[in-house]
Amino acid sequence: MTCMRSIKYLAIPGIALAFCTGTGASLAQNYPSKPLRIIVPFAPGGTTDILARVLSERLFERWGQQAVIDNRAGAGGNIGTELVARAAPDGYTMLLGTMGIQSVNINLFAKLPFDPINDFAPVSLLAYTTTLLVLHPSMPTRSVRQLIALAQARPGQLNFSGSGVGTINTMSAEMFKMAAKVNAVVINYKGGAPALTAVMSGETNGMFLTVAPALPLVKSGRLRAVAVGAAKRHPLLPEVPTVSESGLPGFDISSWYGVLLPAGTPKSIVGRLNEAIAAIVKNPIIYQQLLDIGVEPVSNTPEQFLALVQADTAKWAPVARATDAKQN
Repeated sequence: MTCMRSIKYLAIPGIALAFCTGTGASLAQNYPSKPLRIIVPFAPGGTTDILARVLSERLFERWGQQAVIDNRAGAGGNIGTELVARAAPDGYTMLLGTMGIQSVNINLFAKLPFDPINDFAPVSLLAYTTTLLVLHPSMPTRSVRQLIALAQARPGQLNFSGSGVGTINTMSAEMFKMAAKVNAVVINYKGGAPALTAVMSGETNGMFLTVAPALPLVKSGRLRAVAVGAAKRHPLLPEVPTVSESGLPGFDISSWYGVLLPAGTPKSIVGRLNEAIAAIVKNPIIYQQLLDIGVEPVSNTPEQFLALVQADTAKWAPVARATDAKQN
């Protein structure tokens, strides 16, 4: 419960306000005074999990309190996210959230067990990532313009791998089809591994693959990187142009990871955690560590984070509608 909810029966508003203000300040001064819990709404081993473990280690170094990782996978990230939405707003249960959960799922699920905006207090972004448009090396195209021309010449014959309805791989391909105005097919596999295997075997022509798993395959020549999905080039692949500068201006599929707390968490605690995250991502060693796994460390204010969640929710709505991707 929030402070005001917990004292809703007090008859004197002035006393209630003073009580809340004092409690919030006291909580921030003592925070954290016990172990924290970071909910990762996916299975161990993925990028979200890796980021959570880096954050956990650095918070322990900074505050001397353990930050225990709790992987709660399922329902496209909704199970673990709901757990945080229902947690006590005291700053001790945080979510390592993603764009897919906070901004895409609301456009895909007819009914979510939480409100992505009103049930959370955004703290800060932690990292950005993007997708690379990769093709099987046998493809005759080496640029976005050539790929679009081929798709136009062979309507319905070009195909992309997807890792499931609503995933960043699938939604990126669907957005590309809309932006390029081409008739291509997105084939959804049961997860990222079989989707990637399909491209590497030549079963599909290409896919939008996140940077981390794409890098070694591009470097070894097993996949061809045609374009970066984000608005700017990736620092680890500076020679690869963006989709936007390759013929589709404004195309930007940057995905993000960020930290959120339950709604009602005192602003003083949100601010203290925000300051900690900002310091962590500015550490040169951490910055390079995260860059090496394909993500770009970044932080922002709670207000900027909220605005980003809202903007991305609006951006993905027409893609979900056009692809009839709504889930029950």
